[in-house]
Amino acid sequence: MNINRRRAVAALTAAGLLWGTTVPLSKLALGWLAPGWLTFVRFGLAAAILLAAAPRARVRAACTPSVLASGAIGYGGSVVVQNAGITRTSVSHAALLIGATPVLVAIIAAVWHRAVARPVAWVGFVVSLGGVALVAGGGGGSATAAGDGLVLASLLLSAAFTVAQARRLQGRDPVALTAVQFLGAALAVLPFSVAAEGVPTLPAGPGVVLAVAGLAVGGTLLPFTLFAYAQGRVSAEVAGAFLNLEPLVGAVAGVVVFGDPAGPVQLAGGVAILAGIALSGLPLLGTARRRPAPAEERQDAHRPRPRRDPRPRRPQARIPRCRILERRSPQSRILRCRIPLPRDARHWRPPPRPGSAGRPARRALSRAARW
Repeated sequence: MNINRRRAVAALTAAGLLWGTTVPLSKLALGWLAPGWLTFVRFGLAAAILLAAAPRARVRAACTPSVLASGAIGYGGSVVVQNAGITRTSVSHAALLIGATPVLVAIIAAVWHRAVARPVAWVGFVVSLGGVALVAGGGGGSATAAGDGLVLASLLLSAAFTVAQARRLQGRDPVALTAVQFLGAALAVLPFSVAAEGVPTLPAGPGVVLAVAGLAVGGTLLPFTLFAYAQGRVSAEVAGAFLNLEPLVGAVAGVVVFGDPAGPVQLAGGVAILAGIALSGLPLLGTARRRPAPAEERQDAHRPRPRRDPRPRRPQARIPRCRILERRSPQSRILRCRIPLPRDARHWRPPPRPGSAGRPARRALSRAARW
């Protein structure tokens, strides 16, 4: 594993662990702000910090309508729908449902980019989807079918955005691109929040304010930037496998901090999701070289190869530059040029003019002596 892959793995691990805190912090912050306003504050603060830290030239290069639109849909749209689902379901349910994101990423990548995973990975995807069905149908606590459905809809948007982001990051600064996308998300959500949710009230205490600040910095700024940095160095399937760390942290926080019930159906669904995570993630993290797909082999077979001349190259004859050589001293073996050849077209220089004397002649004689 080279140094770039190690850094990418470390960045993906840190991003997955930090993302595990987003569902619990969102549950706390939604006690003060509505889903749209929470999304605006979350991405607005993160965009302000990143725009101040990123180089201006790279920000201007990344500030295009397509990048702003991708941030509005991929970040703003998915998080608004996810926040609406979190208000209608429990923390543990939402966290475990987010474990289906790698499955959706692999399926979309297979359909969109023809990136087919290994058979054991597809077995893991099926097992994870079965666990998601158990968790969504198990009920319990404050979870509802509408809330689970909204969370799954947000996961579809997020998975499609993750697959498309890999190509968008090629040749661009990940920090500047993420900052522009955060800005697009905040600008897109603001009109919806003002029209549909009204003006937010003052916070009831410092706890919700700290939850919003932690969600903006620890749940948005750091993990999204680290994930964008690593996503430009690994494939979408490998990056999606590290998203499985998020449901572990969120589910534990939901049971321990919020007191969500953990019945046998939820436990069975959680175990199925984790088993699918292991089956789908292990082949992707292998250090062995990936064998090219049959489509890639056929493409390489039809690719034109450079032709090589079978005849051996002959060394070029050395152009003589001196007519008569002499020894520097009677005992020395080093030779020097006594009478040089004229500088004709063969030497790529014009011959000296007839009758030339003085400084040009002395300069030609000194060059001949150095030869």
